[in-house]
Amino acid sequence: MEELIRNVITQNIELHQNLYGLTGKIAEAADMMNRCITSGGKVMLAGNGGSAADAQHIAAELVNRFLRQRRPLSGLALTTDTSILTAIGNDYSFNDVFSKQVEALGRKGDILFGISTSGNSGNIVKAFDAARNLDISTIALIGAGGRMSDIAECTIAVPSSITPRVQEVHILIGHILCEIIEKEQCPGD
Repeated sequence: MEELIRNVITQNIELHQNLYGLTGKIAEAADMMNRCITSGGKVMLAGNGGSAADAQHIAAELVNRFLRQRRPLSGLALTTDTSILTAIGNDYSFNDVFSKQVEALGRKGDILFGISTSGNSGNIVKAFDAARNLDISTIALIGAGGRMSDIAECTIAVPSSITPRVQEVHILIGHILCEIIEKEQCPGD
């Protein structure tokens, strides 16, 4: 048991050390999000399973607060309205649950931030297509590889295909983005 624990910790540390190579992409995503919020846009977040929880977590950090008492920032998790999700999934397809929300709620100048450990989530790929048609910017937070990296304007790809390790790093990246955005959007708070 202790060997397993040590192996998981070692994998996590090695993956976190590899993040130094992603600082430019993280900064690019933060800049995109800051420009969006500054111009009155919103950051829409989407993911499945654990990534849905991460989308909700990041949206909550934006709307409520991260480290400081400050004004709310515009973040919206597209994963939270069960009536919308189940209606679309039932009447159309699970692949449409995010794209229809992007079409209904998204506006030029907004951002769609898709989170997927595989980078191949069909419903996020379809939502990215809808976003492109509406001139909505896209950010992909993924693991190693996947179709989302080919279609997103900015891709942060964690160099691993081990789902739990990728998810652990995804929330760290989400927290880094929230800290940068909070500092830039509310410097005096």
